[in-house]
Amino acid sequence: MGRDGITGLVCLAASLGLLAATIGLPEPSLLVPVGPGFYPRIVLGITAVLSAALIIMNVAARRRAPTPQPPAGAPSNHRLVLVVFATFGVYVGLLPLLGFRISTFAFMFGLQALLEPPRTRRNWLLAAIIALVTTIVTYYVFEGYLSVLLPRGRWTDF
Repeated sequence: MGRDGITGLVCLAASLGLLAATIGLPEPSLLVPVGPGFYPRIVLGITAVLSAALIIMNVAARRRAPTPQPPAGAPSNHRLVLVVFATFGVYVGLLPLLGFRISTFAFMFGLQALLEPPRTRRNWLLAAIIALVTTIVTYYVFEGYLSVLLPRGRWTDF
């Protein structure tokens, strides 16, 4: 089994374990149709199905042909992965200070610039628009539809 299959196994085990942990969550009352376990069960169920599909695809691909190895001297993305994790850590650290809206916009904009640096003014503008729309949609889905209180910044009160 290759890396994709192992990754699928790890994700499948984690999602099934977390899915089992949602069994103890309280059931919704008659007045509220959606309880606290509803969305986690959906997300974890989808994750489990996709993980199983990844395992199946990896096993099927291994039977057809061996996995090609990258050429010697090919660049690895380990540094980029570490930088993305560090960026996410900074985002989580700034959430209580700047608030959800400012931190999320900065995170989305910075992550886009990190993963594929914009080369033209149009690309910078597009990255800003995508970050803004993502922040607004996420904010209104959680605050408006799901009634989840998102953090306001201590420094900004926004």
